Amino acid sequence: MPGKFSLNLTDKNLKLAVIGLGYVGLPLAVEFGKRYQTLGFDINRSRIDELMAGEDSTLEVESEELSQAKLLTYSNDVEQLKSCQVFIVTVPTPIDRHKRPDLTPLVRASTMLGRVIQPGSVVIYESTVYPGATEEDCVPLIEQESGLKYNVDFFAGYSPERINPGDKLHRLTTITKVTSGSTPEVAQFVDDLYRSIVTAGTHRASSIRVAEAAKVIENTQRDLNIALINELALIFNRLGIDTLEVLEAAGTKWNFLPFRPGLVGGHCIGVDPYYLTHKAQEVGHTPEVILAGRRINDNMGHYVVSQVVKKMLKKRIHVEDANVLILGLTFKENCPDIRNTRVVDIVAEFREFGANVDVYDPWVDAEEAQHEYDLTPIPQPAKGKYDAIILAVAHQQFRDLPIDAIRQWGRHNCVIYDIKSVLPRDQIDGRL
Repeated sequence: MPGKFSLNLTDKNLKLAVIGLGYVGLPLAVEFGKRYQTLGFDINRSRIDELMAGEDSTLEVESEELSQAKLLTYSNDVEQLKSCQVFIVTVPTPIDRHKRPDLTPLVRASTMLGRVIQPGSVVIYESTVYPGATEEDCVPLIEQESGLKYNVDFFAGYSPERINPGDKLHRLTTITKVTSGSTPEVAQFVDDLYRSIVTAGTHRASSIRVAEAAKVIENTQRDLNIALINELALIFNRLGIDTLEVLEAAGTKWNFLPFRPGLVGGHCIGVDPYYLTHKAQEVGHTPEVILAGRRINDNMGHYVVSQVVKKMLKKRIHVEDANVLILGLTFKENCPDIRNTRVVDIVAEFREFGANVDVYDPWVDAEEAQHEYDLTPIPQPAKGKYDAIILAVAHQQFRDLPIDAIRQWGRHNCVIYDIKSVLPRDQIDGRL
């Protein structure tokens, strides 16, 4: 029989902890810190220091909003977690180089919580996982470390994050929040907790596994839709038809979905499907459609390079030792997030050809790019230097540039290729 769950949102001594203060955790900690005693925890001391100074390098939360969270404190001291009763885990869930789920951050967070959790507490996971991960992988670690029994001495919930980095319209409070809990009472508590900060409301799932599954298919669906459009772009290119013109024509029908071809990276769309396919294969099903979509999207960097190289050769530009400029490194426009960016595929492929590659991105922190990808963006492109220029990310700074301003960075017969279809078609050499 489940133990008695007694936490109450009206208890003035109730204290929350948000574990991981990245793109997901910080906005959550700030909103909770406006209403409840909240501890923002991160193992990165420099991250804690910048937040205590009122700055957010992810640019997700403005300094003014940070200051509004009067009940929010920050720490990297594990001992301070012992004063909390509600733990919300927002650590990353990446994939490894073999494209298998890497639960290392989740395992470490769960193990750490097992050492500090007190009887009666609840642990809520927000990290994207496959169905069953919370109760099959995370909860046993807490039990093992704490000696407490699940659903008797402590409880669990799952409320998947829906943060969209760089999106100033769809924010934490304006996106419906899916919630769930390990018992009906816990599910109600978790739902009430999030409903207190999410103005868009909540959707309470019947179980943790349902909530986990709902999250993992959200981005799988988007991945497959983009894969379809990417494959159409490959077909239309062979047919000599402009893909964007086709999509604009088809888009005049009311129920045609407005997806566009491109590179598919980031911490969600390019990762989440592998969590679902991993679990599917574990239970004996080979997810052919999902994996086919992943193969198409993962291959787009190679395709872009092959197209640019062909155009360079037609202009008698020798690819080896050519100078190539790539505009944009982040995984999407108007944000500094470089996690799982597929622009690096283009960089790597050109380097295999022996080309010299410069990457220019005013949004990116050069030290982070060097650390993550051994790649340092240039501060500004040089005039008249490049044999090929590729617009890879549609930052507003690039959209605002006249085509002549981009062309001045290239040599007289420079190839200009537009992955994002934002430059005038009749003034470039090709687009996806």
